[in-house]
Amino acid sequence: MKEEVYSHGHHQSVVSAHAVRTAEDCAAYLLPHLKPGMKLLDVGCGPGSITADLAELVAPGEVVGLDRSDDVLEQAAELAALRGVDNATFVSGNIYDLDYDDDTFDVVHAHQVLQHLTDPVAALYELRRVAKPGGIVAVRDADFHGMSWFPELPELDEWMDTYQQIARGNRAEPDAGRHLLSWAQAAGFSDISPSSSNWLYATEEQRTWWGNVWYERVLHSAYGEQALDRGLLDQAGLDRIAQGWQEWAMAADGWFLIPNGEILARKP
Repeated sequence: MKEEVYSHGHHQSVVSAHAVRTAEDCAAYLLPHLKPGMKLLDVGCGPGSITADLAELVAPGEVVGLDRSDDVLEQAAELAALRGVDNATFVSGNIYDLDYDDDTFDVVHAHQVLQHLTDPVAALYELRRVAKPGGIVAVRDADFHGMSWFPELPELDEWMDTYQQIARGNRAEPDAGRHLLSWAQAAGFSDISPSSSNWLYATEEQRTWWGNVWYERVLHSAYGEQALDRGLLDQAGLDRIAQGWQEWAMAADGWFLIPNGEILARKP
């Protein structure tokens, strides 16, 4: 069983940001293919906001949210209960060794997961294994080097350079979005529909939220911990980058664009 280092970690600043994600803004490329009664596996479900949305769309079909963190699984189960979603269950598991038979799910979904793995092709093999013949494996990942922002603050350049070093030090691929098609082909898929979509933070409300998210993450999450532990930055450097995020958030003309690669791969 492979051991992975999750570059983002599970600090509350990370989990709370993930908890506002929806199927509409994270899986729009998949939604037209969902039908009531489908059986769906959501791998790397985190706090479950996307999973709950998907469960509502395929109800009464069964949905399983899988993650390796018991804490976020507990949050996901609580959210589903709060929303009255009764066709979703949440379990602990490993993406490289899923505890399901071959040909089990109509849809296997993984959002922002492959970028954190040391062997994304092996993971896609496993997602393919548990999908039914004709079923869909749906994957979406950001491309960090494809991100762009304005104003062009040196602190954000330093943030990106440090993140790249952290992720690659974990033997992961932070620019995963551009690799998805290649990885899917290497995993044996031939019927693949590639696409892309963006997240944009440009309104005052969006800038305030995104800037505060990264201010907290730089100072308190695994980003800062790993940067310090590996000698990539000292505390003054982290403070400098965090202040850069606040400066960006206060810019009336601030803009931050995140491109995401997407694939819909059908199992033969």
